[in-house]
Amino acid sequence: MVEDAILIDRPVDTGDKAGPRRMLQARRAALTVAERMAAADAVADHVAAHAPFNVPGYVAGYWATRAELPLHALQLRLRDDQVWCLPVVQPDGGLMFGPWRQGDPLVSNRYGIPEPDLAASSLLAPQEMALVLLPLLGVDRLGHRLGMGGGYYDRAFAFRRERRPPPFLVGIAYACQAVPALPSDAWDVALDALATENGLRHFERN
Repeated sequence: MVEDAILIDRPVDTGDKAGPRRMLQARRAALTVAERMAAADAVADHVAAHAPFNVPGYVAGYWATRAELPLHALQLRLRDDQVWCLPVVQPDGGLMFGPWRQGDPLVSNRYGIPEPDLAASSLLAPQEMALVLLPLLGVDRLGHRLGMGGGYYDRAFAFRRERRPPPFLVGIAYACQAVPALPSDAWDVALDALATENGLRHFERN
């Protein structure tokens, strides 16, 4: 696999984040359901073959909304010694993670996104994750991730700016969401890797 093949070469305005968000949201929304499902299967293959996915522990995924790449195919690849978790937004703007299996109760958060219906005492801190699969709107050649603007993941994993994995941070995206450059801020947390339907790319981290 040629890793750079998963990054497209269309320029992006790097002056601010609003313009790239609109452009990348439109790209993602233009994908058909069939294209999204095919990409989900391909990403599951790439991530399942990735060494950090094949270690015991907590694996943080997400509940796909707004045409995000779904993770159902990847969740089915979990080993017996791995636990799937979903993010749970906290009242103070923090992010915790709740273990969840198919059929477990869910509740909608302030954004209408389903979360595990668990007591606060049953939630896990970001530092307890072994692997985190992050949704995104865009990503560039340096692993800079562009999200929806809430900053939840950047705050939750701020400690990763100063230390190496775990948790290992893997962005999940369609190939059309990868661009040469994106605007970034000092508080942004870069990705360790990116998985799209075209393959898995590692990023160099200082």
